[in-house]
Formats: sequence, C-alpha cells, structure tokens
Amino acid sequence: MGHLSTGIHGGRRLLPLLWLFVLFKNATAFHVTVQDDNNIVVSLETSDIISPASVYVVKITGESKNYFFEFEEFNSTLPPPVVFKASYHGLYYIITLVVVNGNVVTKPSRSITVLTNFFKGKTVFNHWLPGMCYSNITFQLVSEATFNKSTLVEYSGVSHEPKQHRTAPYPPQNISVRIVNLNKNNWEEQSGNFPEESFMRSQDTIGKEKLFHFTEETPEIPSGNTSSGWPDFNSSDYETTSQPYWWDSASATPESEDEFVSVLPMEYENNSTLSETEKSTSGSFSFSPVQMILTWLPPKPPTAFDGFHIHIEREENFTEYLTVDEEAHEFVAELKEPGKYKLSVTTFSSSGSCETRKSQSAKSLSFYISPSGEWIEELTEKPQHVSVHVLSSTTALMSWTSSQENYNSTIVSVVSLTCQKQKESQRLEKQYCTQVNSSKPVIENLVPGAQYQVVIYLRKGPLIGPPSDPVTFAIVPTGIKDLMLYPLGPTAVVLSWTRPYLGVFRKYVVEMFYFNPATMTSEWTTYYEIAATVSLTASVRIANLLPAWYYNFRVTMVTWGDPELSCCDSSTISFITAPVAPEITSVEYFNSLLYISWTYGDDTTDLSHSRMLHWMVVAEGKKKIKKSVTRNVMTAILSLPPGDIYNLSVTACTERGSNTSMLRLVKLEPAPPKSLFAVNKTQTSVTLLWVEEGVADFFEVFCQQVGSSQKTELQEPVAVSSHVVTISSLLPATAYNCSVTSFSHDSPSVPTFIAVSTMVTEMNPNVVVISVLAILSTLLIGLLLVTLIILRKKHLQMARECGAGTFVNFASLERDGKLPYNWRRSIFAFLTLLPSCLWTDYLLAFYINPWSKNGLKKRKLTNPVQLDDFDAYIKDMAKDSDYKFSLQFEELKLIGLDIPHFAADLPLNRCKNRYTNILPYDFSRVRLVSMNEEEGADYINANYIPGYNSPQEYIATQGPLPETRNDFWKMVLQQKSQIIVMLTQCNEKRRVKCDHYWPFTEEPIAYGDITVEMISEEEQDDWACRHFRINYADEMQDVMHFNYTAWPDHGVPTANAAESILQFVHMVRQQATKSKGPMIIHCSAGVGRTGTFIALDRLLQHIRDHEFVDILGLVSEMRSYRMSMVQTEEQYIFIHQCVQLMWMKKKQQFCISDVIYENVSKS
Repeated sequence: MGHLSTGIHGGRRLLPLLWLFVLFKNATAFHVTVQDDNNIVVSLETSDIISPASVYVVKITGESKNYFFEFEEFNSTLPPPVVFKASYHGLYYIITLVVVNGNVVTKPSRSITVLTNFFKGKTVFNHWLPGMCYSNITFQLVSEATFNKSTLVEYSGVSHEPKQHRTAPYPPQNISVRIVNLNKNNWEEQSGNFPEESFMRSQDTIGKEKLFHFTEETPEIPSGNTSSGWPDFNSSDYETTSQPYWWDSASATPESEDEFVSVLPMEYENNSTLSETEKSTSGSFSFSPVQMILTWLPPKPPTAFDGFHIHIEREENFTEYLTVDEEAHEFVAELKEPGKYKLSVTTFSSSGSCETRKSQSAKSLSFYISPSGEWIEELTEKPQHVSVHVLSSTTALMSWTSSQENYNSTIVSVVSLTCQKQKESQRLEKQYCTQVNSSKPVIENLVPGAQYQVVIYLRKGPLIGPPSDPVTFAIVPTGIKDLMLYPLGPTAVVLSWTRPYLGVFRKYVVEMFYFNPATMTSEWTTYYEIAATVSLTASVRIANLLPAWYYNFRVTMVTWGDPELSCCDSSTISFITAPVAPEITSVEYFNSLLYISWTYGDDTTDLSHSRMLHWMVVAEGKKKIKKSVTRNVMTAILSLPPGDIYNLSVTACTERGSNTSMLRLVKLEPAPPKSLFAVNKTQTSVTLLWVEEGVADFFEVFCQQVGSSQKTELQEPVAVSSHVVTISSLLPATAYNCSVTSFSHDSPSVPTFIAVSTMVTEMNPNVVVISVLAILSTLLIGLLLVTLIILRKKHLQMARECGAGTFVNFASLERDGKLPYNWRRSIFAFLTLLPSCLWTDYLLAFYINPWSKNGLKKRKLTNPVQLDDFDAYIKDMAKDSDYKFSLQFEELKLIGLDIPHFAADLPLNRCKNRYTNILPYDFSRVRLVSMNEEEGADYINANYIPGYNSPQEYIATQGPLPETRNDFWKMVLQQKSQIIVMLTQCNEKRRVKCDHYWPFTEEPIAYGDITVEMISEEEQDDWACRHFRINYADEMQDVMHFNYTAWPDHGVPTANAAESILQFVHMVRQQATKSKGPMIIHCSAGVGRTGTFIALDRLLQHIRDHEFVDILGLVSEMRSYRMSMVQTEEQYIFIHQCVQLMWMKKKQQFCISDVIYENVSKS
C-alpha cells in the first residue's frame, strides 16, 4: 500500500467530518499529538496516574499489526512520552492506554483516534525485477472513513505526468581472466572460437570506444579491489568512491585530500613499468604479444539484461570500453604491450522506453604483464594482525602476517592525525602531515605526543594489494621542564616553564593541589588550560590563593587523540604562600608591661589548617625585645623598660616566609630613679647615688636648702651611664632637700626626693684609711715583681735541664674562663704528679694574676720538636709503654673544661646532639641562618677549626641524625662548602654511627627546601668518592663527598694502612685547593677521627714549609675550639707515626707528594 501525496479532490468533503471525530475522541484525559514528521507522541497527564507502582502501556492499532509501548523511567514525576513512527500517511490510528497493577490488567476504557497527514508522503515499491523497465507509474489519493456504520471511500484523480523507472540489473558472476603466451600453433587453435580483439594498437577497433584519459593526480593506491563482498547494488544508498576506506573522514580536510600521495614508488610512475633488471635487458628483445581470455557467467536470475560492457584500462592512462551481447560469456583479446591492466565486466539493460542502466561491477581484476611476457596476478588479501611496537620516542616497528606468499615487498603508509588537527601556523611537526610511504617496517622521525595512523599494503611488482585495517598508535609525550614559581604576594603566584623542543601537544593543563577548607578535602583541581603554541616557554598567573597555605602545582602536556594522553605528574612544584600582614588593634602600657592585640585577615580566615607557625612580636628601641606567640593567640605581653620610644610590629611567620604589620610608634614616659641615697657627706658636698629605672638620656639633680627659697642647680645634665653625682659648694651642717629627675627623649619623669645634711668641720677618717691602703698596695706590687723575676730565672734553668725535647712558650701560657672555687687546691694537687719541666708553666700562670678568676682561660700547651730529632723523640716518648705520650695526653684532657656551651644545653637543642658529652663551644660554633627567630633555631653541633691557611678552614661536626640531616645540608649551602669528608660508615659493629644523609640513587631527594642529586659515585678499596649537586631556589652548588670506610671508631687504621690514610688526606687536599668555603669533616661524634684527619692535613702542609713540628700545640689548639679533638691516646700516637712517615718520605725526595701519593688519581 502506498502513501499518497497528491490529489485531494473528493477527499476534501470528508475532512470536516473526520476532524470532528478526532476532536471528539481527544476529549479523554491522556494527550496524543501527530508531528510533521509523522511521529505520534503519547504523553500521560496527572489525572492518568493511578499508582506509581502500576505499569502503563500504550496500544497502537491501525497498521497490519498492533504495537505496544511501555512508559519507562516512571518515578514521582510524569514519565517521558512514548514516540511512535507511523508508517502511513492519511490513516487514522487508535491509541489505547492500558494500566497493569501487579498481574491484573484494568479494562482499557480510554482511547484516542488520530489521523496522520494527508498531504505528503513517500512509498517504497518492493519485489520489482532487476533490469526491468516500469512505465506509466501514477499516484492517486484514497481516503476511507467509517461514519454511521458506513464505509466511505473516495479516490482522487491523476494530476501528474506518468513516471517510468528501470531497476538496475544484477552484475555478472564468476569473472575471471587468464593469460596465454601466443605462438602460431595455439593461435590457430584459438582462432574463430571467441570474439577477438587486438588491443593497445593505434588503429580503431569495431565495438570499442575511447572514453577518457586519467590524469597524473590519480592516486596509485588501488581501491576498487578492496571489497571483500558484493554491495547491495539496488540500494539507493550505495555510493562509490576512489578514496581509500581506511581514511578517517573525521580528521580529513579538503587540504589534506589534495595532499594525498601515491603509494607506488617512483619506478612505476609515468608509464615506467620495468624493473631495473628489465630496463637493462629490454633493448635486447621485443615484446611477444599474449592472449587474454576473459570469462564470466550471466547474472543471477531473475534479471532482465541486454548485454555486457567490458572495461579495459592500461597504465591508468588509456581506457577501452566494449559492448558484447547477452549470449557472450567469454572475451579474447591480444595484448601487444606490457604493463598493468585493470578489467571489469558490467551488465546493462536497454530494452523498453526507460533509460539504459547498467549494473555495478561485481569485481575489478588487475594483473601485470612484464616485458618478458610473465603474468603477475593481483593480490587479493590484505595484511592481517597489524601491530605497532614503539621502540623509542622517535621510532616504532611495524609487524603483520599474511596468508599470501607471492608478494615481494610491502608499503608502509603513515600519516599524522594530530598534524591535521592543528592550524598550519601552529604546527609542531612537519614530517607526516601528509601521507608518507616507505618500504621499511621501522618508522622513524616520530614526534613525542603525536598520534599516527598506519596502513600496510602488499606489493608484487607494480601491483598493490588491498590495504590492511588501519592501526592507530601514539607516542607518549614528554613532560615540561624548568618549572619555576614566582610569588606575587600572599594570594598570587606566577608559574613559568619550558616545553621540550621536540613534541606535539594540544594544550597545557595547570592543576593545583591544596586543602579546601570549604569541602574539607585535599585533591587535584584544574585551574587553567592553555592552548599549545610554538613558543618554547609559557607562563600563567594563579590568583585567589589562600594566604599561608600549602599548594602543590603541576603542569601537564595533553596531546590530541581519543583518549587524550598526558604527561607527566613529575612536573610539580610546592609552595607555601606568604601570610597577610597582621593589623595591630590596641596597645596599652601598665606596670612596665605592654599589652598588645592584633587581628589577622577577616572573619573567614582559617588558621587551623594554614601553615602559619607563630607570631613574632618585636618592640625595637634602644633595646630590642622579641617574643614568639603561638598562632592561635593574638595577644602578647611585653616587659618593656619605660622611657624609650619603640617601633612595635607583629610578624606572621610560616615555614618559608613572613609578613609584618605596619609599624606602630609607642612612646613610654620615663620612670623616676629608684633607691636614691646619699654617701660621702662632707662639710660642703654630698654624693648622691641611685638606680636607673628603664631608659634615661640624662638625669637632672638639684638641691634646695630647707627653709630657704634659694636653689643650687646643676647646669649640665648628667650622662645616662652615670648614676652618681657629687653636689659641692654646700654649707656645712645644713639640711637640704634634693631631687633627681630622669629625662628621656626630652620628657621628664616624676622627680625622686631625698633629704640630706652636710657635716660639721672636722677631719674625715675615711681619708686616713684610703691613704694607708694606697701605701700597702704599692709595697705589695713591688714584692710581687721581685718574686716573678726570681721564678722566671728558676723556670729557665729547669727548662734547660729537661733537654732539647721540651720547650715552653712563655708568652702563650694563658687561660680564659672561670675556675671553680677550689682552684688553688686542684692545681697544687696536680702539680705534684708532674715532673718539674711540665708544671712550671702552671706555677707561673698561677702567680701572674693570682687574684683573677680568669687566670687559666684558653691555656695552650706547646712542645715544638725539630724533625731531624723526631725519630729519637719518638723512641723516647714510647719508653715504658708510651709513658710520656700518656703524660702529654693527660695534659690535653684539661683543655676546654671551663669553656661554655650554653646553646647545646638548651632543652630545644639537646635532641640535636648525637652524644650528650660531645657539645660545641659557644664562641666557635657554626650558626645557621634561619628565618625562624626562635631560640635554638640556629643550632647545629659543629665548630669552626683553624687551619694552616685560614682561621676557619675546617668545620668539625658530628655525623648527621635523621632529625638534623636538613640542618646539615643547610650548613653546607650557607657555608659555601664544596668538600665533605666522612670518616665513618653509617653502621659499625651493629650500631648506627651516622645517618645516610645523601640519596641512595641518582634520583634527586629533597631535604627540606634543599634538593640533593648524586651526579656520580666511584668506589675504591678504602674509600668512595661521590659528586653531589645541591639546589635551593635559583642557587646551585656542586659538592665533592669523600668517604673513608676503613677507619674503626675510637681507633686508628692498621699499621700498614698509614700510607693509605695519607694518600686519602693528600687526595682531599688536592681537591681543597680548587674549592671555596670551609671543608666539612665528620665521623660519628666529630672529634676522634675528625680531629686526627684535620691534624694530619695541617701537618702535611706544615712539613712542606718547615723543619719542625708541634703536635702537642696543634692538638691543644684544636681542643680549644672543639672538645675532645683527637679523642684517644692511640689516635694521638698515630699522628706521630704518620709524621714520622711524612718526614721519611720528604728526606727521600724533594716533593713528598711524588712518592707518597703516586697511586692517587688526579682530581
């Protein structure tokens, strides 16, 4: 039944009645509409809902069968409408609503009848015969309706010209071709049996027609033989194209189609069909014609056809078009020229009045005739199991399988899909923007981040088989580099980075990770996306950050493709934003205490999850007062001396930055002096003394006689440093009222008063006492000088008696610091144990300044020995089981006992010491530079040690602890040290001696704000040498790390290892001459092996320039800068043995290094 679109003459009389009938039916509850595209839409109304648990079904009748549709996705709201595609125009449909409750179906009591559109439509005629001519096709409009139990039918007239149409015939079947080499015998056998043609000659042939010539732009990859099956040639949707089916139409552009490149190699273009071998031999013989036999079967019945068209094409530039009748099933032709041929056979139908129509070609046959007459058949199967193995960021390997074994080469066709998606001006790749063909399975010159599509062709001679299924692959992109962050205040930063020179990507994705106080979660969120550009650098400003907040930023390169590829998470950088400046709100001063309050941010500011550490409250006047306050408290109390003007500030401090409030000027009025009293009263003067309260620039003092209005005033102000004044020109035996007023910044205090009276005229007994004391002091000093002269003569005599091996430097016998209260008894008790040549200096030191508590501070021992006498000196010292060595080492134990180390004893710093009895002296300790001004923040267990060339040539320190490794690297960076000498192993005798404070691999490790990367590592039998690179912000520093591993704790290397340790010392010294900054030396405690190494390094340099050594003086000096340097007697003796070896080598050669260190690699 057809859908009628014209002729409505008689039907118009029924329209009013039908529309009234439809409107009457539409009075029911649910709603039905007919759309212009002939869709019937059924929707429920609220009144139709009986129960949400019910099932609502629509029944539609009117066509040959009934249709049922269920309303789906039913919930508390109305379900979406049901849409039914009506197949017929001008018919009425009955729509019935059915409700199902459980298994019970309610009676369908509501129905609606609708009428589809009369005035347009289409019809499909089925079951027409192929190749037939159908004529006199007309259309009429038929309307039918039932009214009052009567059926009314009306037909319209024909108002259009009759139409005619021919269906396409089926194509021929089983098309095949074979080639026979011609000679006289077989040609006579074949003659007369088949239709004959001689092709590719210049004269015309009956029944053939030259149609057209192909242009050179025609792609040489064949497409007609790629079909694996016959298409539906009767379908109106069938369409042919010369474009390969593997081409992605979504990514192709008109420009890319114009740039399509032939896959045939150059030797088969421009009518050149000979191989190199054939070209070389073609001149020696002429081509012998061959016979082509083309056969086929009639199309499948039922088909009406009148003959066959034969299409013969050679070399894509010459075409023959022939026609044979329907009885012919074979065609024979003589081919007189070699080349590539393409054949097709189609069926045509021409009888009747309809236009002639031909079938589609069932199959195209291709073959190649070589100049020698060889027949090469076409390749019909495509490569299978095509896969890609990416070898590197620029190369990939193709692999495939094929059941055909008669091909001799392949074509790998590659095109970049990403290049075609980029604008030409912004392209980051050039190689595969158009299709590139190669015969090699390895694809080179790929670009990271690009996506490629590859098709494989099999080739035999000039014939190319069908393409494989396209394979798409992508090269993983590389990440950005040199990601840098520049802060722009508390709420904004700028990120900048560079991209790799070789790479393709679509965009940058900037993400940040932080704790969101609104959602109470931490996650990565995308902040910004930046389109790719050809520029190598890019940057972005990130605003609206939270102050004093921890952020992690990363920038990812995202490529084209589906799915998108991205790289890499390693391009990250962390940062803590600066806090905002606090605002001081109130300042009050009461009872010498300053009460301060401040605010931070607004009411929404969150401190509980911020990186705010503390507040630093500073009041700076003539004295600077600081106080650290925890972050949760915004008030502080400072004890400030009165009388000064203070710049008051509050600083918000984080781990990496701070921000200070606006300065607030606070002026405190001066306080009156305290404890005013009078002394030394005479007949005409009196001395006033008082205690300064707070800060005062000067004091004003005046006295007034009691009962008199006359004043005696001081004309000049008293200096701040003086709290004593003598008022003269007073009257004897007179009472005065005196006052003292403090002045600070031109502001006076409240005066302090005192009543004094002058003395009557008589001799003052104090003058007599003072005169007597002066005479006695003069006599005592003279006696002391005589005693010193006598003792010095005896000292020199005893020194001569001790021999040349002992020499005392009198000028260096001194010692700073406080002695204990029982210092007299302790010194004399010890003197009785020593020979006379060793205790004289103690006696002298005692009598130089017997009344001073600092009498033995920085006492230095000394014992220079001529190197020519050193062998005899060693033998003498080693007598009686090294008795004299023991005596000297006991002397050394007394060095530094009274030098303070208060910083190491602070509770905050005790955990930073590896050993509780090895602490750094305060005066020589290394102080770290820290933004945190809390007490102990600058502490590390390390001391400066003077060297041969510089007073701070070495830093002796303990082996880092896990909690101090960050401080250790901070010291290396701040001191600009380029050499670290480690004289221990991390674990010795199952005990941890030092933390492994450097990276285990070449992967950089962050130690706080400092990143350490191991560039290289070289291990020898007794030591290892490593090269580190440390980075902080934009600062970079190279450090050499020398680790001697054959030195036991509290001991010395073996007797045979003395030369090994000297080689190690020499190697380090050679590197030190090229370096800046102090050399950092450590073992476990940083005193025993460390002190021995420093002593050997200094003596090695000293012996080159001098003929004597003073080992006792050297160790004594080191111990005055760090306690327990050269920790054991065994180490002290070992130093002497090494010096003996040094001197022996020096005597043997002019340059000690040429022999001792001949095996050391030059560095």
